[in-house]
Amino acid sequence: MSQLTPKAKPPSVGLVIFALAIGAFAIGTTEFATMSLLPYFAKDLQIDAPTAGHVISAYALGVVVGAPILTVLTARIPRRTLLLWLMAMFALFNGLSAFAPTYEWLLVLRFLSGLPHGAYFGIASLLAVSLVPLNKRNQAVGRMFLGLTVATIIGVPFANWLGHAIGWRWGFGLVAATGLLTVALIARLAPNTPASPGASPLRELGALKHGQVWLTLAVGAIGFGGLFAVYTYLADTLLLVTRVSPGLVPLVLGIFGVGMTLGNIVVPWFADRALMPTAAGLLLWSAAASALFTVTAGNIWGISITVFLIGIGGALGTVLQTRLMDVAKNAQGLAAALNHSAFNFANALGPLLGGMAIARGYGWTSPGWVGALLALGGFVLLLLSVWLDRAHRATSRVIPGMALPAMEVKER
Repeated sequence: MSQLTPKAKPPSVGLVIFALAIGAFAIGTTEFATMSLLPYFAKDLQIDAPTAGHVISAYALGVVVGAPILTVLTARIPRRTLLLWLMAMFALFNGLSAFAPTYEWLLVLRFLSGLPHGAYFGIASLLAVSLVPLNKRNQAVGRMFLGLTVATIIGVPFANWLGHAIGWRWGFGLVAATGLLTVALIARLAPNTPASPGASPLRELGALKHGQVWLTLAVGAIGFGGLFAVYTYLADTLLLVTRVSPGLVPLVLGIFGVGMTLGNIVVPWFADRALMPTAAGLLLWSAAASALFTVTAGNIWGISITVFLIGIGGALGTVLQTRLMDVAKNAQGLAAALNHSAFNFANALGPLLGGMAIARGYGWTSPGWVGALLALGGFVLLLLSVWLDRAHRATSRVIPGMALPAMEVKER
């Protein structure tokens, strides 16, 4: 009599999310480390710093373009398969960036490297929340995002050290190797779940007809800009206002990363219990911390604590990720990916407005006021979103047969 072979025990949810987080670590490292590698590749490619800055902008543009296009075109592909292709694409173009012979080639390759960024985070978030109960969705997304925040503590400084010690090309090589490790881990650990029933490019595009999707994206694009307004000019502020030695700058930048990491551990617990109040609280927190930056910048202890507090506000990305999946109804993939388009819009808007304030003579601490105003702008948009949601609920009670409001529709 033949014996039945027992089925292999599936990997734990924690291991699957860990695999997804390694991909987030790779993406976070390349996004932030390129800024610190700029002086090295600018010198090697014989271009000035402003021109080299276009390389960073090219990556951000790739994220903005790639997130919606790739998510829509790949709507019918099973999630694990799609994540494997996205991360393989990411590893390939980061690896080729390490061999870019000219500025023009590097510009193109950084754009191509950015294309899978938003789609990866969007699909990885959907996979993560599909593995846990409804009341732990934010925690699952937050744990996956820990890869990105830990990158600001470990990945970015190490890539910067590589760039200084043996050449900037090794920094991109490190990212490519981490991307390949992610491919292996996802192939081994992630469940082979199919795409959502009825998934199609047309259905994903349906996310764009929901006003709450656009409002939530606007909250991130404006409210998150405050964090980047301060972070972009933090090193200059430390050197010119706080007057610390250059060796202390990476330490304070690391404190920012610790704040982001702690925020993504603690804040999702609150968001799983009260999503919108948590988002509102984070925006007010960010506004207050950014304003505090203008007062504490002259003291190393004060600015370090303030930077830590600003970093905690980075958990807003996790909260908005879940909100977008709620309000998008059956088009969650596109909405989740667009969160990173909004994130990169904020990455452009905050530094732009902060730089304008500095250029007009308001001083190196003025990005703190810019950050506070942007966070308050995001808070106002969030209040508008809540008000419209409540108005929609009231209308739904009055008109029989009307569909449930977007906040109450969650695809499982």
